[in-house]
Amino acid sequence: MHMPVRDWFEKRSFQHQEFSDLASSGEAMRRPAITLILPAREVAGTIGPILDTVARLNERSGLVDQVLVVDADSADGTAGIARAHGAEVYSENELLPEYGPAQGKGDAMWRALSVARGDIVMFADADTRDFGEHFVYGTLGPLLMAPGVQFSKAAYRRPFTSAEQSVADGGGRVTELMAKPLLNFFFPELAGFVQPLAGEFAASRDLLLRTPFLTGYGVEIAILIDVLGAVGLPAMAQVDLGSRQNRHQPLWDLTRMSSAVLRALARRVPALDNAVPAPRAPGLWDLQGPVGPETYLHAVATQDGLRLDEHLTELLERPPMTQVLPALAEIPAFQTNM
Repeated sequence: MHMPVRDWFEKRSFQHQEFSDLASSGEAMRRPAITLILPAREVAGTIGPILDTVARLNERSGLVDQVLVVDADSADGTAGIARAHGAEVYSENELLPEYGPAQGKGDAMWRALSVARGDIVMFADADTRDFGEHFVYGTLGPLLMAPGVQFSKAAYRRPFTSAEQSVADGGGRVTELMAKPLLNFFFPELAGFVQPLAGEFAASRDLLLRTPFLTGYGVEIAILIDVLGAVGLPAMAQVDLGSRQNRHQPLWDLTRMSSAVLRALARRVPALDNAVPAPRAPGLWDLQGPVGPETYLHAVATQDGLRLDEHLTELLERPPMTQVLPALAEIPAFQTNM
C-alpha cells in the first residue's frame, strides 16, 4: 500500500511517552517475547549502566525476555562486565564460525540472530552514555501497541559535546551529510526518518530472519531499504526518544563510515551497483596492491605534509538467516507467563 511521506510522518511518528505503560507491571498485558541485542566493542564504561537500566525496567515490567551482548572480543573487559550484570554474552566470532571471523558491526548483528529467541528482536548501541528505560519501551512501543507495524526505528536529537563546547544538534554528521541526501535522492519514501542510521530499532523476528545483513557500518541503511521493500512504508514507524549522547568518532573515521554507507546504498540501487567497477580493476588506479572498490583511499594533509592512506573496507552481504539455518524459523519463542 502506498503512503505519501508526509502522511506517513504524521501517522507513524510517535513520542516515547505514548508507550510508558509498557514500563509498568506486565501482568495484565499479554505480550510477545522480546530479545534485546547489544553489539559491543570496547564499551566497558557504558555496558554496565545500560544493562542495569534494562534490569530495572524488567523488575517492574518483565518487558525483555532475553538480553544478548555480542562482543567483538573487546580488550577492555566488556564481556566480563556484561556477564556480571546478567546478560547472555557471546563473542561475535563464536557464532556461526563457519563464516570466518566477524567483519564488523553488521556481521555481529546478523550472527546474533542465530541465538535470539524472541518474537520481536530489538537492537541497541552499547556506547550510549545516557541510556534510559524509554530507549527500550519507546522503540518497542509501535510493534506492541500500533496495529500493522512490523518495524520501529528510534529518532532523537544528537548533541555534539566536547571539552570545549556543546552543540545541541551537532552530532550525527554521517547521517546529515551522507545518509539523508542519498535517501532523498534514491529512496524518497524513507526521507521521513529522522535517524535512518540509528542503532536502536526493533522488528518482528520473522522479518529479520528474512532480511540480508551487510557487514560493517552500512548495515542500518541497507536494512531500512530492505524492510521498505518487504513490508512497505505503512508497516514502518519511528519513535522520538528525546536526546542521545554517544561517543564521537574522529573526522577521519567518519569519512570511512560515510564511504560504507554510500557503498551499502549502492548495493540497493541496481544502476549504481552495476556501475561500480569490479575489485582489482586493472588500470583504474595506478597504485601498487589490490586497489579497487574494496579499498578506500583517503588523501589527508598533516603537519608532516600530504599523505595518501589506504584502508581496506570489505563489504560482505550475509544471506537471510532462514537460508543459513532453515530450522531456526521453526524454533518456538519463549513460553512466558503473560
